[in-house]
Amino acid sequence: METIIRLRRPIRLAVFDMAGTTIEDTGVVPVAFDAALSAHGMSATAAELDAVRGAAKREAIRHLVRAKRGDHDMERQCESVYQRFRAELDRRFRDGGVRPVEGTADMFDWLRRRGIAIALNTGFDRDTQALVLAAVGWQQGVADALVCGDDVPLGRPAPYMIFRAMERTGTVSVEEVLNVGDTVLDLQAGHNAGCALNLGVWSGAHRREQLALQAHSRLLPSVAGIPALLEALPGALG
Repeated sequence: METIIRLRRPIRLAVFDMAGTTIEDTGVVPVAFDAALSAHGMSATAAELDAVRGAAKREAIRHLVRAKRGDHDMERQCESVYQRFRAELDRRFRDGGVRPVEGTADMFDWLRRRGIAIALNTGFDRDTQALVLAAVGWQQGVADALVCGDDVPLGRPAPYMIFRAMERTGTVSVEEVLNVGDTVLDLQAGHNAGCALNLGVWSGAHRREQLALQAHSRLLPSVAGIPALLEALPGALG
């Protein structure tokens, strides 16, 4: 559901999801979910895993465990599955193959030259986010703010990670914020935050057809198309 773009202020902050949006989605996350659940005698269908893409990982595991086991001993089960998920994910990331989506570095440079702050947000915990950033060499000089699932009381589709990115960059109005993600939940979070621009990219977890059903400003093949889009939108650049 494409919404009408009415920009009242120039964009001052661009908030990006990581896996599937700025980092290539190689299928590691659902594989790690599946391995963690299997180690605890559970399984999830591809559709069930797809439905939690973009969610905070603790919340995703809570949802999956409740569907399989109910509320009995929920906290202990969820923590055990989560720790196994982290271990599986860390091992796969350390094995290599983590790389940025093509064109991301040039797009970041383009934004920075125009005074637009960059925030990276993710449903990963802080340690896993740090591991991914180290794997692609983004520890310093890339993002003005880093936000992860540990930083907020509720993950996507709640807008809190976007608000935390605004807080950390001194951005005072959602009318100055661009949100970008590759999942349904990313777009729902951007819509719930009231972002001036809410962009979906089909370079990651969800197909264009899935993203098109959500409220969005535009859909793009990847983040590489953002400079051309902003240049074409009156009022987007200060």
